[in-house]
Amino acid sequence: MSEGSRASPLAFGQVVIGPPGSGKTTYCQAMSAFLGRLGRSVAVVNLDPANESLPGPCALDIAELVTLPDVMASLGLGPNGGLIYCMEYLEANADWLRDRLQALRGHYVLFDCPGQVELYTHHGALKNVFAQLAKWNFRLAAVHLVDSHYCTDPGKFISVLCTSLSTMLHVELPHVNVLSKMDLIEQYGKLAFNLDYYTEVLDLSYLVDHLASDPFFRNFRRLNEKLVEVIEDYSLVSFVPLNVQDKQSMKQVMQAVDKANGYSFGDQEHRSLEALMSAAVGADFHFSSTLAVQEKYVQSQDKAVEEEVMDL
Repeated sequence: MSEGSRASPLAFGQVVIGPPGSGKTTYCQAMSAFLGRLGRSVAVVNLDPANESLPGPCALDIAELVTLPDVMASLGLGPNGGLIYCMEYLEANADWLRDRLQALRGHYVLFDCPGQVELYTHHGALKNVFAQLAKWNFRLAAVHLVDSHYCTDPGKFISVLCTSLSTMLHVELPHVNVLSKMDLIEQYGKLAFNLDYYTEVLDLSYLVDHLASDPFFRNFRRLNEKLVEVIEDYSLVSFVPLNVQDKQSMKQVMQAVDKANGYSFGDQEHRSLEALMSAAVGADFHFSSTLAVQEKYVQSQDKAVEEEVMDL
């Protein structure tokens, strides 16, 4: 460990990763507000050079160093190549990041990262940046957001499981996989199984059987079985459901992340959390909770079984 890292005080935080549109920036703003109400000093750091319109306050923005439009215009690169170049440029200028982060010591830091999947599955630049942060005494957990609508399509869900596993192995950080936008899941279609089947990643053979009901996927049953075997053999992937409008859901994610990165909170925060959870539900948390969604699916399935019995 370098002399500079030994001199730096310990800091905790999250690197928020995931595909485009999974809700990373929304999560950072919501989690920042939630933790702020518990008394934590929170700083949001934008590491996405393509994120030009930030919805809330940002303590540090990579746009001060490099932006995707400038790279695309000057080097003639497309969006994907330009984003990879930006991350390689950030890695090469790690001193810039270290100097800017010095002003945020004493804060719990949320790193809002780009949405290009390749950066988390096999490209090394962002992984190396995370390794540098660890050397600077940041204790981080990777929060991998996945849009919950993938649960409604068995083929897409298997792909998400493979991507999540690949990301966990490549990034090499304590990992929390999150199913985001749970308040919208009913708009995407009916789930084939109960919600806990997807969050706990239970026996995936049922998912393969369900997928085989599609004539297109029937020919690829053996391939799907092998993919599922890889996921089950590692036994690493599970998900925490998230609705940013539901404080109980936010608390569940926060506790999972705190356990992953080793953060321990004091008595004052514990009292603040108890007060927040016991308070009357306000306008900020007016959507149905994750448990209510799950219970609705259980009830609908029970009703379907009763109707089948009555028809016999």
